[in-house]
This record gives sequence, C-alpha cells and structure tokens, in this order.
Amino acid sequence: MSVRVSVLASGSRGNSTWITTERACLLVDAGLSRKETYARLVAAGEDPRTCHAVLISHEHSDHINGLRVLALDLQIPIYINSATREAITWDPKITAFEMFQTGARFTLGDIEVTPFSVPHDAADPVAFTFEAQGIKIGVVTDLGYIPEIVKQHVRGCHCLIFESNHDLDMLKVGPYPWHVKQRVMGRQGHLSNRTTGEFLSEDYDGQAQVLVLAHLSETNNHPEIARLTALEALERRTGGEKFELHLASQTAATPVFRW
Repeated sequence: MSVRVSVLASGSRGNSTWITTERACLLVDAGLSRKETYARLVAAGEDPRTCHAVLISHEHSDHINGLRVLALDLQIPIYINSATREAITWDPKITAFEMFQTGARFTLGDIEVTPFSVPHDAADPVAFTFEAQGIKIGVVTDLGYIPEIVKQHVRGCHCLIFESNHDLDMLKVGPYPWHVKQRVMGRQGHLSNRTTGEFLSEDYDGQAQVLVLAHLSETNNHPEIARLTALEALERRTGGEKFELHLASQTAATPVFRW
C-alpha cells in the first residue's frame, strides 16, 4: 500500500499537485510547463509517464498554462466541469475530456475524488478531496472566504493543502493597483494569513498529519509570516496533535509525503 503526494508548485505563476497510488496517478491542475512539470516529478522520484489524468479546478491561467502540451504529450484525459471547460479556448486536437459535476463524487482507479464548490472569481471553481487506502487528502486553494461546505469537506484529512495567500498589511501597502487589492481581499478572491489562522484555531479538526500552506503570494506575503501565523493559531487550539507544517513554493516541489 502506498499513497504519495507532492505539491509541485503553488502560487500566481503556476499550480500543480501530484497524487499517486499503486493504481492511479493524478495531476491536479497544470500550471507549469511540460518541461518544469517533468523535471520536478523526476527530481521527486516519480515517473510523469505513469500519469493517468489531469484534473482542473478552474480556468485561471496559473492553473492551466501547461495543460495543452501536457495533455497532448501524455495522451491523458482532462477531468473538468462543464462551466470551466466552456471558459477555456481549446486546441481542437484535445478531445479526451471526462466531465464531472461539482459536488458529485467519482472514482479514478482506486482514488475517490470529491470536487466541491469554492468562492472564487471563476466560472465554476472547485477544490478537491481524494480518498484512497484509508488516506484522505484535501487540495483547497483559490477562495475568498471559508464557507461551511469547505469546513465540512476537509474534516478527516490526513494531508491538507490549504491556501494562505497574503498578509493584509503587505497587500494594503504593496504595489498592486487598488482594484486588484480589492479583488484579492474580496469574498471571491484569496485567503489572508489571518483568515486561514482563524480557521486553523477555530474550525479545523486538527487531524492532518501533514499541513501544507499553499498559494502564498510572492509580492504580498512572506513565508515566515504565513508560517508563524499558522503555528500561533494551531497552538491556540492544539490538543497535543503531532503534525508536519510545510509551505508550498513557486520555485520547488514540496517533499513527497507518503502513507
């Protein structure tokens, strides 16, 4: 038995996560180039050619920049909901689509996948949980606030990849135009360190053995601010749970987490 997870990249320049078992290998989003995706997988000891499918959370470019080339090169299906598919201009050579409905579970190999709605400024954005061999993984980024449905879906995760996008003070004094700042801070934007910290201290069940802070802004955040905010929040609610805290990066993959 083996379940392995690695966040290959996370941030505004490209997002991609690798999840693999003995019977299925999935790529969640394809925001990196083919060359960079393959390089990071090989460096992690994984074989890109074993990939069975790519799942798309929403149509923003940092989640689909490498999708066309990867899908054609690997000859694998794209799992996507209808509104997201309609929001993308496709190369006519890409024809292998598997449609899922937001909120409806489906199975890939031995992995049960649950796509669920998140509040973000896209056509029909989703986050995912993945369950295989008794292990549950959550991949939750690109959301402006944390509704009850998200809190419910991430309960019981052994590995939780969760957004901590920006520091509010850095964002307010940073270089972005005001309308962009409003978008990031809005209810269909991105989660601040403070909002994620409140979730971790008040609503998070503390079950994850591995917690990964993801989609950190390179302009409006600092890894140590995000890390300390999360650790302080966890200390306020911890019951002595043992966990690893990691920060996903734009420039390098996380370690491979194994069960």
